[in-house]
Amino acid sequence: MRTRLEHLEQQAARTQQRANLARQQRQHWELLSKAIDDPELAEVLDLYERPVTPERRRQYLFANALYTNLLCYYRIGNMGRDEFLKHVRGMFQNPIVREYWYATQHQRASLTGTEEAELGQLVDDLLLQLDEADTDEWWVVGEPPSGP
Repeated sequence: MRTRLEHLEQQAARTQQRANLARQQRQHWELLSKAIDDPELAEVLDLYERPVTPERRRQYLFANALYTNLLCYYRIGNMGRDEFLKHVRGMFQNPIVREYWYATQHQRASLTGTEEAELGQLVDDLLLQLDEADTDEWWVVGEPPSGP
């Protein structure tokens, strides 16, 4: 009975964590949407190393929303690392998304020791492999990740 109760408590905690992540994701999107729609608000989020045009800033914010959404799907358990990698591989075929990634590299540098940092490193490694690949078949480039 005690084991069953502990299992149910753990399951409830995981469910609550997923709900919290979903709420956070929704709030993140609402804030990004405001910034995408209002150039004055978007300036608050302009933390890039080089100046960018308002149009490019909006595109970067949208790229951030796409990546954050993918990250959230992974974190709540809707996909594993292999599927995360497949989605990232496709998403980063877009040159603006890649440009966004490189422009925000210094922001990710402070995320050491976190799951988000680990996934960011996975993306960095994949981009390096894509840049070094001698094939146009981008969908097959990249070492499968090890771990969960």
